[in-house]
Amino acid sequence: MQKTMYFDRFGKKNLAAVVEAGKLVEFHADDVTENEKAGNIFKGRVVNVLAGMQAAFVAYGGEKNGYLAAGDMPAEADAVLPAELNVKPGDIVMVQLSKAPIGTKGARLTMNLSFVGKNLIYLPSAPFCAISRKITDEETRERMLGWAKKLAPEGGVILRTQAEGVRFSLLKEELRTLRRLYEDALENFGRAAVGECVFREGDLHARLLRDFDLTGVDKIYVGDAQAYARAEKLFASARSGLKNKLVRYTGDREMLEYFGLEKQLCALTDRRVELESGAYLVIDKTEALTAIDVNTGKFTGETGLEDTVFRTNLLAAREIARQVRLRNIGGIVVVDFIDMEREEHRAAVTEELAACLREDRAQCNVFPMTGFGLVQFTRKKTKCDNMAVLAKPCPYCGGAGTVPSDEFLAFRIQSALKKCFAEGYANAVVELNAGLYAYIVSTRRFSDLVRGEWREKRVYMIPHRTYHEEQFNVRGDNNRILDLPETAKLLY
Repeated sequence: MQKTMYFDRFGKKNLAAVVEAGKLVEFHADDVTENEKAGNIFKGRVVNVLAGMQAAFVAYGGEKNGYLAAGDMPAEADAVLPAELNVKPGDIVMVQLSKAPIGTKGARLTMNLSFVGKNLIYLPSAPFCAISRKITDEETRERMLGWAKKLAPEGGVILRTQAEGVRFSLLKEELRTLRRLYEDALENFGRAAVGECVFREGDLHARLLRDFDLTGVDKIYVGDAQAYARAEKLFASARSGLKNKLVRYTGDREMLEYFGLEKQLCALTDRRVELESGAYLVIDKTEALTAIDVNTGKFTGETGLEDTVFRTNLLAAREIARQVRLRNIGGIVVVDFIDMEREEHRAAVTEELAACLREDRAQCNVFPMTGFGLVQFTRKKTKCDNMAVLAKPCPYCGGAGTVPSDEFLAFRIQSALKKCFAEGYANAVVELNAGLYAYIVSTRRFSDLVRGEWREKRVYMIPHRTYHEEQFNVRGDNNRILDLPETAKLLY
């Protein structure tokens, strides 16, 4: 399938997009100056050790101390994991960010360092060799495992998926390059102060050029001059075919808008994803997992109900694989497919989802469909938080997706008014959203109180079109003549 890549920069963010057959399938963004980036290595100091949790907290220069588990400390050559914590408060340690801090969660650290190349990963302190799980042919795996053992007399080596078919001499040269990076990091560590970064992972564009299989890429359009210069440098020693794929975009319009990608990016913030057939998905992300619901919508099919449901679920499976990749959804994903009666249809939909997810660069594991039509799969979490560039938590609903009802807001205003009058005020002034004011007046929400216990009181309301619908303010006043704007209304 023909692919096109787009690199650009907006403000302090590097942006990257991947398009397959005219559809956006990957979007990435990261901060140009971000220090706390997964893969960066720091000189840290152990601050606290929690024996009960078999973990330690390390000051590494971040806003919060990083979390270092016992399993992330170097083990003995014949051990899978260290038997117990082997650090104490005050120890100076060389740590790498395995997970960058997100929200209230601090960074996850490891002392098992890794240096990632295009075809292999060098593990200086991990004495084992491994092959990518995506390479499934047993004969190939056996041959490549022998190569890995030859490459790693010291430390460990993981041969990546892209290493399949690469000459041994090229793998050997790449390992030498990664070892030099490790040696440079050690040298920097010796003269660095606590909290300083001693090795920086490549920026977004460099990582994609390193990790992405470029053989199927037609063009790489670059809108930013600095990004283009870096890409040219990376391709300087590459085959001419790769160098020719690089295109500098210099148009007057924004590159992503010019190539029709802006609308597709805007759609990523929507819960609802429309399918071409008229069916749709609803995607809800929670702290624990991501839930995806499949609905037939306007899709009625041409034959029976079972066939319609089956075809809808097949379409949904393909789009779900695209959406989790595009939105960079990691962790546990649960899909609620429309119920199917035939077992062969259930198996076919599950296999279609698994087949589409195999095109994802992130590792995915799909589990069989349950009797309720639920399919669970896991996707490895990656480094970039794409959605943070496109959206932010709602300051009003706090991510809940709801705001208080008019009835409840009216109740809160009533409560505030009663408190005001209980404190001895004769008058009360309420400033509120114009829509909420219209609701209170049209429903005569406080009419019984005005005729009853508030008959000696005066309640003025000042509607504001600029107020958010849940914004209001109630204040008491004992002045006989009130200084109020012309928009103030005496309640009833």
